[in-house]
Amino acid sequence: MFYEEDLSDGLTDDDEEVGAYDESDSEDSSDDALDEPENDQDFDRLVQNIRQNAKGESSGIAQNWDLQLEAQNAEFRDDLKAASGIGKRKKGGRRGPRTGPPLSHQVRTLLGDGNQAYVDADLPLAIRLMSEAIRIEPRAAPAWTVLAQCYADLGQPTPALHLRIMAAHLRRDPDEWARLAVQSREAGLVQQALYCYAKLAQAEPENVDALWDRAALARSCGDLRAARASLVALLRRVPHDLSVLAELRPVLIELGDLGTCAGLYDGALEHYMHAVPAGVGSPFSMMEILVLADLHNALGAHAREPSAHERAVHAIRKGMRWLQGRADQSYWDAVPDDREFDPPPPDGPTRAVGEGEMAPGYFSLDVNTRQRLAVARIRMGDVDEGKIHATIVLSEDPTDYAVLFGEIADAYFDRELWAEARPIYEVLGGDVATSSIQVLMQAAACYHMLGELQEAAEVYESVIQADPTLNDAKMKLANIYEATGEVHKAYDLVCQVIDSRKRRPRDPGASVEGSAEPASASLFQEQGVTTSTRKGKQRTGLTRAQLLELEVQREKEAAQGWNRVRDLWGAAVAAAAKQDTGAADNVDEGAASRDAALREWMLEAEKLIEMFRETRRLFTTDRHSDFKGLFRMGKRRKRTAQETEAEEDRMASRLQLDLEGDSVRKVKGGAKNTNEKVEHFRTIHFDDWLRMTMQYCFFVTREGDYALAEEILRHMMLSNAYVALERQNTLRIALATCAIAAKRYDTVVEQTRKIIYVHQFNTEPIRLLLAALSSGMRPTDAFIRSTLQKFFFREMKLRDAAVNAPDQVRWVPNRRWTYAGAAGKGAEEDEEDKDADGKDGAGVKDRPALPKVYNPVNMIAYGMTCVAAKSYQSALVYLLHAYDYSPDDPVLCLLLAIASFGRAMQRQADNRHHLIVQGLAFLSKYRAARRGVRGSSGEADYNFGRAFQQLGLFSQAVTHYERVLKRAEEGENVVFVREAAYNLSLIYSVTGARPLAEALYRKWLVI
Repeated sequence: MFYEEDLSDGLTDDDEEVGAYDESDSEDSSDDALDEPENDQDFDRLVQNIRQNAKGESSGIAQNWDLQLEAQNAEFRDDLKAASGIGKRKKGGRRGPRTGPPLSHQVRTLLGDGNQAYVDADLPLAIRLMSEAIRIEPRAAPAWTVLAQCYADLGQPTPALHLRIMAAHLRRDPDEWARLAVQSREAGLVQQALYCYAKLAQAEPENVDALWDRAALARSCGDLRAARASLVALLRRVPHDLSVLAELRPVLIELGDLGTCAGLYDGALEHYMHAVPAGVGSPFSMMEILVLADLHNALGAHAREPSAHERAVHAIRKGMRWLQGRADQSYWDAVPDDREFDPPPPDGPTRAVGEGEMAPGYFSLDVNTRQRLAVARIRMGDVDEGKIHATIVLSEDPTDYAVLFGEIADAYFDRELWAEARPIYEVLGGDVATSSIQVLMQAAACYHMLGELQEAAEVYESVIQADPTLNDAKMKLANIYEATGEVHKAYDLVCQVIDSRKRRPRDPGASVEGSAEPASASLFQEQGVTTSTRKGKQRTGLTRAQLLELEVQREKEAAQGWNRVRDLWGAAVAAAAKQDTGAADNVDEGAASRDAALREWMLEAEKLIEMFRETRRLFTTDRHSDFKGLFRMGKRRKRTAQETEAEEDRMASRLQLDLEGDSVRKVKGGAKNTNEKVEHFRTIHFDDWLRMTMQYCFFVTREGDYALAEEILRHMMLSNAYVALERQNTLRIALATCAIAAKRYDTVVEQTRKIIYVHQFNTEPIRLLLAALSSGMRPTDAFIRSTLQKFFFREMKLRDAAVNAPDQVRWVPNRRWTYAGAAGKGAEEDEEDKDADGKDGAGVKDRPALPKVYNPVNMIAYGMTCVAAKSYQSALVYLLHAYDYSPDDPVLCLLLAIASFGRAMQRQADNRHHLIVQGLAFLSKYRAARRGVRGSSGEADYNFGRAFQQLGLFSQAVTHYERVLKRAEEGENVVFVREAAYNLSLIYSVTGARPLAEALYRKWLVI
């Protein structure tokens, strides 16, 4: 045969390397590279599989030529991107068939002899010759074709089909791939057919039918990922096509990718709003808007995204406005409630409209759409607004809108509004047409939470009567019986549950044996044929015991590394300090050992940090959940049943003791919570991990590798071990510290701003930001960015409203206080501050109290940005307002003086002399406020000298600068000595006193 033992010489023995797919190859390669057969990695992989399998078998055609289907889907997507124009692409039309590589004389001779043998009907000889030709040159397309025909003539269609697929890789012929796909499909080889359809789409990107066929086949066999890839590729060719979206939606929902589905529908809505501005006759109808709202509501309910409900409300309001031909009435977006769609007063509840507020619009709204609004409003915490819509929906006939009623009740239930949910469940449960076990269980839970135990017991009894196997209802009813003193009934129910549990099979998911097509019938591993194939699948990973043993070994390594890090810390710090002082190594005999200790500390810390960062359990997608341990998920699945059984046993024992009259209830205490928050990882406390990480980042920043420090700290912020607000603050301050050392002031502003955002109405983070930005060009550029100015302005406005008009401020659930007139977040707030609040904002219990007394720090900070941006007139307005609250603040007086002098120097100043006098007055008040502080005299003299220098009064400036230098000579602690000397030298140089300036240089400014 053509795959003899020697074919495998020189090839890798690693099956994973053979089957693996490097996505970067597809990303980096251009579409032009697909023209050459040498670049077809699938063909190479199949040939390698043949050679690998040849080592253990004598018949290669009968092998299961397996390819990793996930890699195939990845390549399929990448090739479609390239074919769609993403990346380089040659100009021209459809490609022709591939020509193949030039063949050697020996191969051409074998092909000729093989063809002659086939013509002479000597099929064994033809097979042997063509196999030898393939062994020498696998890319000889005629050899594969003739070999396939030989097997077909021998009555072996399966190997013939395999060989034709191999030959098709060497010819870019879409028609051939289409025929092979149909033949594979007819043979029941689904995965092989999917592969052929993928190759067809790759060879002929404009073939929409191929994508439809692949998507339909993938859905029929349950391969949802392949169906998604095909439909998404189809959507690129026909963007926003609603028929494609309708097919893609159930696939994405079943895969749990609600975010992508909602994003596609959002994009379609925007597209059709621009394509059909009037809204009338648009294919994007109210049904699609309902789908979009349901997707956002589902995201908010299941993915715990509070902002998703806000997006649902926005989509409904904007979409319905557009469908009603009112797309230009965007002013309704400024109204935080839904009065736009209020029904006329006789048909619905009357809304109280205050003076100056916008009157209701009284625009019509379908009951289905209104129900989505009600659910979104209730789930996002705007219960009063949701009740307005819910009242209108609940006035309909429950038999016609039972589903809508149930969703509203569930929304109330999830918000723990038992009193509002109970009557809806009662209505649904009172009619046979709308009642269900779920409805009755929810109604009973509402009764129970409201303290109506008798009514709850009656409902649970009816549920158990309808379904005696429902153990959950029995346990809840037993709890009620126990609370009401009916111990006998409770004990009987618990015993029934325990008996049911003992009779329950331990392995309900036993596989059903069945006959299956041999795996060799397909080039690919056909999935979903029978359950017995999964049962016989060999386990390639480590067992749980091996994983536990490996984890114990890593814990020992981590403990040893941590002990070494602690031992070396003192020497490492000493080495760093010695390097900073610039002392020569030969002066200190221990310098070499300290440097070696520093290097070793860095290596050990790097190993530990990489160990932490490579642990996926510490960086889960649910970043706001606490770390529960490496094996929590496995233990949780195993312990859930154990805990349930233990609770049943404890309750039975407790009830039995009650029946026997024992007053001691020792078993009442619950078992240890297995979901406790874990504070250690591999024997090291998370605080120690955090401290070591920060120290390492400080060292690498000191050595000039700020990018690495930033990457590590930002990655650590994503760990679910550090979701606590205090640890997030620590990481942000550490990153800001590294950024200061690296002079990356944009990062300093970003991190300190997020701390300000989290700690609402707290002025200390603002002071932290101001302290982190030193003087200089780049810090000033970061300080006067428009986004930071707008942020300060919003915070200032919000604080003013919170103090003077609390009714204008509303609490956004799970977020923060916002200005009610802004209808949510500011436009600039969305991108930079949406993740700044740790766990999506403080909850109700952590809600910061509204300030009662105005603190002008926000206003002063905004005034500072105006001063730095040379907007002196605006600065004076806000700083004078802040002066009313804090007239004795020296910093504020100094800022007012600077702003007054700056405005006086501008051409548009109305009264220049008044501004100068005003500036001197504030400067004098600043000096008086600073009097008595150590070193303040020299500071005040410097500022006076700087002011007179700016005004051109050099004689006065010289007097104050000389006072500063004199105080320094007398030994007083003066901060601005060099600045005063430099400014004084400038005055001397301008006035022609060069010798005096040179004397200042030599005395004060020489390093």
